[in-house]
Amino acid sequence: MRFWLIFILIFFAVRYLLPIVLRLALNSFVRKQMRNGGFVVPPQAQRPGPPPAPGQVRVDFVPPVAKATEKPHDFKGGEYVDFEEVK
Repeated sequence: MRFWLIFILIFFAVRYLLPIVLRLALNSFVRKQMRNGGFVVPPQAQRPGPPPAPGQVRVDFVPPVAKATEKPHDFKGGEYVDFEEVK
């Protein structure tokens, strides 16, 4: 009987008291970090040139064009693989 009483007390402590304690601890930690400047977001990089006009698209990066791979002239196709339907 004593085991079940201790088990129930621990269960309720974990279920109801632990979230409250964690919320208070994290709230305190976040406030402290905000005061000390711990969560600093770096400014966005400046875009060179004027902003695009409405309806226009601005492309910041254009990938290089890859050379097209050519198939050999004597290529007649791949190897034939027999298909079997699996039920």
